[in-house]
Amino acid sequence: MSVEYVGSVTLYVDGREIECTKIDVKDSTGRKQVKTMNRTYRVKGFTRGVGEYSVTVSAVIPTDGTAIDWGGISDAKITLVPDVAGAKSESYLGFCATEVGASYTVDNEAVIDITGFAIRRVIE
Repeated sequence: MSVEYVGSVTLYVDGREIECTKIDVKDSTGRKQVKTMNRTYRVKGFTRGVGEYSVTVSAVIPTDGTAIDWGGISDAKITLVPDVAGAKSESYLGFCATEVGASYTVDNEAVIDITGFAIRRVIE
């Protein structure tokens, strides 16, 4: 018996569907190693810091005037909805854009690259 895995996802920003080519989400736990001078020359432990969710999206650029002002986004809700029935959606709350840039390639469409952070992750 084969297992079905999640393929693509649909991206929503504040309830609006976004046409995108790539989404990267990284969970930074905030933990840091503590290096000390000791006989073993090894790390002895860690500290707990402030965690964050880093989100990077590559979205296509529409020509019909429906483009989002990505640089102006703050405190948004980003939702990733899987294309498989029964798979749970992920939402990232408090998303703020920190960098916005465009990318053009010879054999692909023009895309806008958005980088930012989210405060919280919720599985729905």
